[in-house]
Amino acid sequence: MTPTPQASLTVTTQSAPRRATALGCATLATGLLWLAAQALDVDLRVEQGAGKPPMDVSLPAVIGFTLLSSLLGWGALFLLEKRARRARTIWTALAITVLLVSLVPVFAAEATLGAKTVLSLMHVTVAAVLIPMLRRGAWPTM
Repeated sequence: MTPTPQASLTVTTQSAPRRATALGCATLATGLLWLAAQALDVDLRVEQGAGKPPMDVSLPAVIGFTLLSSLLGWGALFLLEKRARRARTIWTALAITVLLVSLVPVFAAEATLGAKTVLSLMHVTVAAVLIPMLRRGAWPTM
């Protein structure tokens, strides 16, 4: 039985608080990893090549990219829930694929081992928070 558009809208509306919390948790987690890297004196600088100056991975950049990628993930799930029968399964496979692809530049970048480790942990942390929390949907009712 396929859900009616109204039923689908209700599920999405009820899911919004949990999913917004997921974005906040992912952002907080990557911010804490950035702070830990600073406390451990990890040089979060990535060479850009072609004569460009190295890029410092700053806290605003970490927060901004985490929020942007989280919103894109939420948006993709929202669209899939409106259009696909197995939306959460499709979205989970897509999210894992995006995670794996996002790690390629981290390993290919010219950076210290510490920087690559912290950046990889940030990517995996975002996925570890978002995938289960966005998949789950609405808060359980008692």
